[in-house]
Amino acid sequence: MYDLLVVGAGPYGLSIASHAADAGLSLRVFGRPMASWRDNMPGGMFLKSEPWASNLSDPAARWRLDAYCATQGTTARHGEPIPVEMFAEYGLWFARNAVPEVDERTVTRIASRPGGFEAVTEDGETVSARTVALAVGVMPFVEIPAALRALPRDLVTHSSHHGDLDRFRGRDVTVIGGGQAALETAALLAEQDTRVRVLARADRLTWNDVPPPWERPWWQSARSPHSGLGCGWRNWFYAERPGLYRRLREPTRARIAATALGPAGAWWVRNRVESAVEVRLAHEVTAARAVPGGVRLELTGAGHVETEHVIAATGFRATRDRLGLLSPELRDSLAAVADGSPEVGRDFESSHPGLFMAGLVTAAGFGPAMRFVHGATFTAGTLVRGVRRRLHTDAPVGVIPAPGRRGAAQAVHG
Repeated sequence: MYDLLVVGAGPYGLSIASHAADAGLSLRVFGRPMASWRDNMPGGMFLKSEPWASNLSDPAARWRLDAYCATQGTTARHGEPIPVEMFAEYGLWFARNAVPEVDERTVTRIASRPGGFEAVTEDGETVSARTVALAVGVMPFVEIPAALRALPRDLVTHSSHHGDLDRFRGRDVTVIGGGQAALETAALLAEQDTRVRVLARADRLTWNDVPPPWERPWWQSARSPHSGLGCGWRNWFYAERPGLYRRLREPTRARIAATALGPAGAWWVRNRVESAVEVRLAHEVTAARAVPGGVRLELTGAGHVETEHVIAATGFRATRDRLGLLSPELRDSLAAVADGSPEVGRDFESSHPGLFMAGLVTAAGFGPAMRFVHGATFTAGTLVRGVRRRLHTDAPVGVIPAPGRRGAAQAVHG
């Protein structure tokens, strides 16, 4: 039986695995490394986060994004967005250097068992572990508006369903949403000669400002410090103090989760949208039906749009009931907070002892940073400390766990 099973090999899962291996825990890591970045984002997209805020986390901070860029003869510069293809390659490089061997099979089911958990892989292998870190990213939580859910996949998709957009060349596409995913998807479609429009329910689009220089007068930094989520003291608090954020009252956390860092486009995509994309503001889809040649969308205000395909860039909703790989008994045993996401404690442990959560699904507890790569650093160190405490707590009477099984971890590193 392993000490820890990490399910998911994106930025959070890989970071947790690196910290766990360094702590000497015996572990298995399952998932295709950087899968959503490699498979679910079209070429030509860029990271919205600053390069220095996009590091995966290892305990010695050796395997940073800027170190990877140096191996490629490039430089990660403040204010210059990183292509998603480069970030995905960085994640693979991190996995090779900082993480025990990753098993690329998918875990299809996790159930509670005496003394820990049992996981089943896609080909039927059973793996047992005393603790589990669930780092499943965003794909289980895709949110499509209710009015569109009954339509087939050939007519409606989510923005995260596309590794490329070539199938839409020369066609008519409507993108729903007003955030970065919607606006950048629309820009890429327009640039490949797709007829594209954006429908947004807001009465105006919000655009992020060009970031100020990294080096600037001290008084400017004091007034509005840089942070992994943008400038300003409020963003600094969200980005750099998730542990303190968790101490806020739940109603306050719920309000912040609903309003902080809302839909906005990056500064570097603004001209590409405003010069080439039709944007219809204050429009919400109230009903939709298939018609010859595509979809008819009924809009607020009695208007309508007919289009060949709809891409819903409408985000993600990380609720407990969407954790489909958990057995029904385990899933139903989890306490949830007001937005439906699992409740997590100070170490990212859920209400079920030994089951830890990471990433978007913890944003209600630890704040907006958990929606970004930047949150992986705080999560990895904190969660692994929690795993070690849990292993010590659950040790048989009279047995003192060793501080770490470094030999096993190092052997896997090769």
